[in-house]
Amino acid sequence: MGTLLRIHPETPQLQAILQAVDILQHDGVIIYPTDSVYALGCSMTSKKALERLARFKGIKLAKARFSFICKDLQDISEYTMPLDTRIFKLLKKNTPGPFTFILPASKKIPRMFDNSRKEVGLRVPDSKILYQIVEHLGNPLLTTSIHDEDEIIEYSTDPELIWERYKNQVDLVINGGYGLNEPTAIVDCTGSDIEIIREGVKELIY
Repeated sequence: MGTLLRIHPETPQLQAILQAVDILQHDGVIIYPTDSVYALGCSMTSKKALERLARFKGIKLAKARFSFICKDLQDISEYTMPLDTRIFKLLKKNTPGPFTFILPASKKIPRMFDNSRKEVGLRVPDSKILYQIVEHLGNPLLTTSIHDEDEIIEYSTDPELIWERYKNQVDLVINGGYGLNEPTAIVDCTGSDIEIIREGVKELIY
């Protein structure tokens, strides 16, 4: 059964952060708050955890298009092809923030993914909890949002209710306070024009 762990969103306790990191380092799958909705994720270096993530979503690993949670712009640059000035400025204005940017993938994307993958979703949430987790883990998280079974609500916001529902499927649920019920925006930066694939909790700054 997964643990419910309270972490303060503004002043994350180091001991709690390290507890979450230890779970991730041992092929764990965790649920955590972001700067929008609660999400599910694992270390990008753990194929076993990534397979669990795919099963959770009911998809085959080869079809998975999970996003990466990075700690900053420098972290993002490790996993993309060199960015032109226009895209770099866009990312600088909007990170950290509730956006997932679709960017051309570099060869550093783990081999556990389909080698033909040409693009990758990258995200730098405005979240002290996630910044600390990625910092201490030493690599990005693979992430996907948790959809609620209620089509009207769409996303669960109460971490205790999330734990009740998923405690037998994950190793840890982080209680960082109530989440939002509106997801991140998805911004495609792979074409000649920047395209907003999905509107989100915050408008993009150009």
